[in-house]
Amino acid sequence: MTTPSGARTVFLLAHTGRPAALRSAELVVQGLLRNGIGVRVLEDEATDLPLPASVRTVTGTPDAVEGCELIVVLGGDGTLLRGAEFARASGVPLLGVNLGRVGFLAEAERDDLDEVVHRVVTRGYEVEERMTLDVLVRNDGRIVHRDWAINEASVEKASRERMLEVVTEVDNRPVSRFGGDGVVCATPTGSTAYAFSAGGPVVWPEVEALLMVPISAHALFAKPLVTAPDSVLAVEVQPETPNGVIWCDGRRSVELPAGARVEVRRGSVPVRLARLHHASFTDRLVAKFALPVAGWRGAPR
Repeated sequence: MTTPSGARTVFLLAHTGRPAALRSAELVVQGLLRNGIGVRVLEDEATDLPLPASVRTVTGTPDAVEGCELIVVLGGDGTLLRGAEFARASGVPLLGVNLGRVGFLAEAERDDLDEVVHRVVTRGYEVEERMTLDVLVRNDGRIVHRDWAINEASVEKASRERMLEVVTEVDNRPVSRFGGDGVVCATPTGSTAYAFSAGGPVVWPEVEALLMVPISAHALFAKPLVTAPDSVLAVEVQPETPNGVIWCDGRRSVELPAGARVEVRRGSVPVRLARLHHASFTDRLVAKFALPVAGWRGAPR
């Protein structure tokens, strides 16, 4: 799949189950086409979107984004994570417009659509890279599954009836054995996602680190850990425990038989995000979680 030389094209991904996304997609497409920028969408979304005939439809193959300068995603966290899959595979920056509740990966809100179109047209954005995770699953010493994540890889119990018994490891040394609901291994980007819900710390995106956060562990020592970015984290599912499951970004899963070993390390391929604003992560954190800051006076001037 190729794009004519000199032509500008944007790949649009939308949560077609949301009426707000349908209207937002229509506005974004109209704005881009008026400015001579081509739009490409997935075939299975095109039937739900109000699109003119000039919009190109493609299948969801790895080359769907080839030749595009930007991936624009309209939706909540799940849609943004789906867009991250295309962004990682292609190296094309992702620009997220949040139509959901929190949307930490998003750079704009639904009221900013005109500004989003303007910034795309004028290339008024910067690109930053976010750390990812590479995930290996071993069974009987053999690699049986490979995956990746931008937020987290979570080892979890597969049923509610019994706890999952695991031993955690950092850099080939054991840390602790406990039973519980599982363990989250996360990036700084993922520190505000599942790891946050499990009681982990919020880590600023520019900090290079890996997180390991136990989930509802029955143990005296089951604290969140923050390790070096080049550390290798491992979770071993004990032989006498029931099967578990590993989820990557809550989107892709594979069963973990008793005795399986999960290894998590810094990903070899980052995800590139388009940024429109220079607001600090502190301000983003306060806004996204509606944190109370009344009474703050700031440093004396």
